[in-house]
Amino acid sequence: MKKIAATFFIAYLSIAAFSQQTVSMQVNANAGKDKISRFIYGHFAEHLGRCIYDGFYLEDSTINVLKQGRIRLDVVNALKEINIPLLRWPGGCFADRYNWSDGIGPVAKRPMRINSTWGNVPEDNSFGTDEFLQLCGLLNCEPYIAGNVGTGTPREMMDWIEYLNFGGKSALSEMRRANGHTNPYKVSFWGVGNESWGCGGDMTPEYYADLYKRYAAFCLDYPGTPLKKIMSGANSDDYNWTEVCMKNVNPGQLWGISMHYYTLVNNWEHKGAATNFKEDEYFKGLKNCLHIEDLINKHSAIMDKYDPGKKVSLCVDEWGIWTDAEPGTNPAFLYQQNSLRDALIAASSLNIFNKHCDRIRMANLAQTVNVLQALVLTQKEKMVLTPTYYVFDLYKYHQDATLLPVNFFSPDYKYGNESIPAVNASASKDSNGVIHITLVNIDPKNKITVNADLSGAAFKAAEGQVLASGSFADVNTFDKPDKVKPAAFSDFKKNGNDLSVNLQPMSVTLITLK
Repeated sequence: MKKIAATFFIAYLSIAAFSQQTVSMQVNANAGKDKISRFIYGHFAEHLGRCIYDGFYLEDSTINVLKQGRIRLDVVNALKEINIPLLRWPGGCFADRYNWSDGIGPVAKRPMRINSTWGNVPEDNSFGTDEFLQLCGLLNCEPYIAGNVGTGTPREMMDWIEYLNFGGKSALSEMRRANGHTNPYKVSFWGVGNESWGCGGDMTPEYYADLYKRYAAFCLDYPGTPLKKIMSGANSDDYNWTEVCMKNVNPGQLWGISMHYYTLVNNWEHKGAATNFKEDEYFKGLKNCLHIEDLINKHSAIMDKYDPGKKVSLCVDEWGIWTDAEPGTNPAFLYQQNSLRDALIAASSLNIFNKHCDRIRMANLAQTVNVLQALVLTQKEKMVLTPTYYVFDLYKYHQDATLLPVNFFSPDYKYGNESIPAVNASASKDSNGVIHITLVNIDPKNKITVNADLSGAAFKAAEGQVLASGSFADVNTFDKPDKVKPAAFSDFKKNGNDLSVNLQPMSVTLITLK
């Protein structure tokens, strides 16, 4: 058995395994204090492959889909259904080679550039700042813009903020009005660089911390729009980067500091297959996914030294599984299929983020459409929702709900000589008093029964949904788009305030208590 400290939105959960395949849970629905920020459920769209062009934004105007201008409304409507709260743009590594002024004004007059970050393909800048803000308006989500620190200047970033946020009269605000938007956009979330340790400039943390303060000094608040400035943080386990940045930058000078972590099945040279993989790669993917909690604990401990009040958010603004590109596609476009395994990785990661919502107040899955662990895949008129999309659909009820702490023991999922916890979970209580519990069983062979004492919940009815399939490698395709999708779930029994739930192998289950 492995002990897991997991935090649940439901009250205090104490889970002790009676046997290898049974979990005992005690719930007190009146015990929570921290809010799970909706921005934990954020997303990320980069000028990379087919995420923007041919994803969100049509290159071929003859494609017969519902659209507004060139924005695909079928994609927009799918993302609105999961209450997308936040979208990060224009990168990623692309951000530190991007000049925002290339992407404003009449489209025909915008300069053609080369996307030297991702495949040296043409970038016509037809999707720029105003198009991005139009997209966010259609999605009803907050924009999060990553500024160019790698090749840009403080003046360039300052001007971008003025163009977007200043409501008075200036050359830049008049330019915005001439481009069709009278009122300021009021963009609050700003990343000051991206991966400054690598593709964003190959900097040392000491150099970047000083540079951050210079840029941040010129990132101005305009009336009604206080900025939430986010430092470019660590790659995975680079704890020294977090230490130096937190030591040298006053917590009052930033809203958050980022951390990037990608789940790899193998290594960066041979990441692993997105499809047709066996149990060895399934196990390694889940094991490496769960490692993110170790990183969060260690980075958070460093942040606690300099920010004991937890005013600064740890922003996991790039995460997800990164596999080898699909055979026959441009490897620079990072197009990969999306399996049930990837859905279990998403669900487990979100449960971890929920648990640490006292420090994590933003996360952004990479990426939204056609790139990496995408929610949506497109092919001309067709659109497919991936298994990962349905995880976000099940988990949307946790947004801005109250976290209630839990401790529990999980049965082990064993493969060869290794083992990992088979069960992880989250629980929350929303503003109407409705409780949602999300439970993940990553064991591919065994059902696991959760026996929960829900004292204090006072619920009259319980409902369930489950995301599962016959194989962990199952995917949704354009020919079979509904292979992996949620179904009604009723394999539970209510007895007073007790609830017994039988978790299917390799499944994500949502229980709603009303």
